[in-house]
Amino acid sequence: MHRPLFGGWWRLPCVRPPTALLALAATLLMLALSGFEALAHGVAEGDKGYIQEITGVHLIPFIYLGAKHMVTGYDHILFLFGVIFFLYRSKDIGLYVSLFAIGHSTTMIIGVLYGVSVSAYLIDAIIGFSVVYKALDNIGAFQRWFGFQPNTKAATLIFGLFHGFGLAAKIQEYDVSPDGLLPNLLAFNVGVEIGQILALFGILILMGYWRRTDGFFRHAYTANVAMMSAGFVLIGMQLTGYFVATPAT
Repeated sequence: MHRPLFGGWWRLPCVRPPTALLALAATLLMLALSGFEALAHGVAEGDKGYIQEITGVHLIPFIYLGAKHMVTGYDHILFLFGVIFFLYRSKDIGLYVSLFAIGHSTTMIIGVLYGVSVSAYLIDAIIGFSVVYKALDNIGAFQRWFGFQPNTKAATLIFGLFHGFGLAAKIQEYDVSPDGLLPNLLAFNVGVEIGQILALFGILILMGYWRRTDGFFRHAYTANVAMMSAGFVLIGMQLTGYFVATPAT
């Protein structure tokens, strides 16, 4: 079963969230409100300078950069956190994570090889929306408010495609040499998957401890509201950046 029913959550008595949960909510919002470019898989000047100076095939550096981008890309990690929030069986986790990986790998490679130019602000705003969507899905909002349930597998794949365009936009900022581009790009993708596995491993450890506590189901709603709030902040910041960066005509 993908997630438990939420039909009676709003009838629960008011329960004070534990300190750890309040810290989680505060951390999510502080991450969103702090240096966005530095945290949201931005391009470090040192990395950019190194990539611009090299030519040919350099697999290890690109694997490292891919892993670094995913591990520091907290918007990707927030979405992944939401995806596996109510997944307990290994095969379900593997299926949804694979759909996400297929999606972002496809558009990342296509976007770079064919020079697909999409505003990084708009793509990152959509990534923020994916976080909001998943939080709403986890609290059963679509069923209660609109009377329907989106296909969770299709949504994970589709949002994965948008996440891939976000990665492609960052790679294009490196101005990678065309000499050895495809092998280097594939190495970067391998690094992204390694980073995703590392992030997933950490999330599953924390979730495993939390799920064994009596307060998990009481506070899961609050955690998803905190995640949704962070998603809305991400959307607002990216749309603001887009309109500020776009010259008036």
